[in-house]
Amino acid sequence: MPFFTYHCSGCDSVFETLVRGDETPVCPSCGSSAMERQMSAATVHGKTKAAIGAARSQAAREGHFSNYSKSELRGKL
Repeated sequence: MPFFTYHCSGCDSVFETLVRGDETPVCPSCGSSAMERQMSAATVHGKTKAAIGAARSQAAREGHFSNYSKSELRGKL
């Protein structure tokens, strides 16, 4: 279910929304269904030390260690 950026012809607003299947979005400002899909900014997928650290901290707070490798788990369990 990807996010798409839309431009509303009715009120000239631009917004992003999650689109499921063949669902037609409506403008959150005016309710119009006269939408034009826009090019969205691409996201860069990758791992940084900060992102990995944040995910591991969250996993530890939740009581699981799913983000750790087997060698890292040896000292934790």
